[in-house]
Amino acid sequence: MCAVAAAAAVTACTSAPEPQPRQPQPEAPATVDGVGADGIGDPYYPEDGNGGYDVTAYEVSVSYDPESRHLDGDTVVKATATAPMSRFNLDLTGLDVRSVEVDGAQAEHTREGDQELVITPATPLTPGQEFAVRVRYAGKPRSETNGPLGAGGWQISKSGGAYAAGEPHSASSWFPVNDHPRDKATFTLNARVPDGWSVVSNGVEEPAKAEGGWTTYRWVEPNRIATYLTTIGIDKWTFERSKLADGTPVVNAYAPGTEAKKAVQSRMPEVLAFLESRFGEYPQSAAGGIYLNENIAFSLETQGRPIYAKWAELDVVVHELAHQWWGNSVSVDSWADICLNECFASYASWMWDESQGADLDERYRTTVARGYERERFWNRKLYDMGAGNEFTAVYDKGQLALHALRKRVGEDAWNEILRTWLATHADGNASWEQFEDLVAKVAGEDVRPFLDAWFRQPSRPADEHLYPGPLAR
Repeated sequence: MCAVAAAAAVTACTSAPEPQPRQPQPEAPATVDGVGADGIGDPYYPEDGNGGYDVTAYEVSVSYDPESRHLDGDTVVKATATAPMSRFNLDLTGLDVRSVEVDGAQAEHTREGDQELVITPATPLTPGQEFAVRVRYAGKPRSETNGPLGAGGWQISKSGGAYAAGEPHSASSWFPVNDHPRDKATFTLNARVPDGWSVVSNGVEEPAKAEGGWTTYRWVEPNRIATYLTTIGIDKWTFERSKLADGTPVVNAYAPGTEAKKAVQSRMPEVLAFLESRFGEYPQSAAGGIYLNENIAFSLETQGRPIYAKWAELDVVVHELAHQWWGNSVSVDSWADICLNECFASYASWMWDESQGADLDERYRTTVARGYERERFWNRKLYDMGAGNEFTAVYDKGQLALHALRKRVGEDAWNEILRTWLATHADGNASWEQFEDLVAKVAGEDVRPFLDAWFRQPSRPADEHLYPGPLAR
């Protein structure tokens, strides 16, 4: 994600405390007395996700009428039980559930709180059992207004269409999910809209089918995806279709009024080629961009096809494309680890500028000098910063921290860290503690005090960490 509040930082930059012992977070129970937990175990958002099962695939079918703003949904969630369960939950916000089936048999269902859909199958589930949940639902989807970046989830566009985007969650506003990055799954969307409207989403586009004044659009994401990275965009899109040099399909979608963004998006293949040179092979099934004519507070790295706000320019494109590695291929284990997404995507914009001739050492010194005496710049943690604070320091202090780390370990070790991390954890999840372990291993020395000073402490690092190696004054 690139937040508008941090856009200037992304464009422009964008005595040491004793290291604290790392405290592993306790694993939340997947079930309690045969009932699936109503959260996946992330203390930042305790109700997000659910325990007791692992989703393998989402097969989402929706019909949406922009005039009435009414949605009909029919979603199949395929999963494997990880514990014995007589009851389990899915996350679904603000829609009326008409029926639920588990493996074709009617299942009892109730709603608890704002987002929990509680399901009691006719027959309890056993560990290792594969099962399918079919949920039929309807209503007017609603947006979340109190997220860390404001409105998220299902939103109405200027044209009268709609789109879904948000972080840390948005998917539960329009289909039932296990809504946490820790449970990634494949994603298929069949979206039916009145003729004259069209639909863009994640993954590979398949042929649309028209019938009776409506058209059904089909998008298939074969790569596993974190739920907040799924999207749907319903508008009167202008599409551009092409392929990357390796044959990866490209679909760009422009909402009415955003045609001028074609010049920015035309540089996407060049940016991806650069990022591949630093991070390794492009990890997604498709590529492209979705350009909204909306001044929302963020752009978002929706998998394979980022969503861009009206204000987004090339630096934001670089940022969101870097997320296809940092955050999408390798996803966070918990939201406390968000620097693994945002610090690296933000620093990728610096590395892009470096490839265009920028002197990053000089930029670093200038930025540090500008914020040197400002306590409010330094007193934000980059790891485990607290719920609601995830999308702050990662966009400016995070870039400085990674540049200092690069200079601390040296260029060869830095490149090894980047590629090893992404190759080791591709299509999975990983934590900040695991990243620290990798840095220490590659560096071959004790870098914990440096990492602690920059990422774990809410204070300005001591000069030995602030000016390492060639940055020394």
